Amino acid sequence: MEEKLSQQPTNCMKAVLFGPESTGKTTLAARLAKHFNTTWVEEYMRIYLQKKWDKYNRLCRPGDLLPIAEGQMHRENELAKDANKILFCDTDLLEIVVYSEAYYNGYCNPVLLKHALNNWYDIYFLTNIDTPWVPDDLRDKPHDREGMFKRFKSTLQLYKRPYITLTGSEDERFEKAVSAINELLKPKI
Repeated sequence: MEEKLSQQPTNCMKAVLFGPESTGKTTLAARLAKHFNTTWVEEYMRIYLQKKWDKYNRLCRPGDLLPIAEGQMHRENELAKDANKILFCDTDLLEIVVYSEAYYNGYCNPVLLKHALNNWYDIYFLTNIDTPWVPDDLRDKPHDREGMFKRFKSTLQLYKRPYITLTGSEDERFEKAVSAINELLKPKI
């Protein structure tokens, strides 16, 4: 199982859209991938949990987190093979860690945490909560957006991950992210 949670070696850079629910991560990941003519990884947690909700009318439980993490890494590793210089990830294992700790009284499976910390990304785009909250079957924290944002930010700081906070309109976020990616892609002298 543990090898299913590891990143495979790749030549592409990786950027993660990271932050609370309903902050525009998916829209931005798709838009950035299109702009840079590359691939992006959908958030597997949403796919997995929507199927669970539709079939059983059940929400996430702690036992779901490792299968979710395995699905996320499988997709990331596969799509990295086709990436054009950079791969955009609409979440990573560290985001699953944040949700685990938030929903399960600070608990996170040690195997999940280990791999979340071992996997590396070139940049995180921390999406702020200055966007409208849009309800769906899975979103459930409209009144704790600030608290969740603080959790995400403090996690990036705690584990010393390189990040840029994206605020403002969708276009403003996009332009700031494009600028950051262009800097990353510049040849190093």
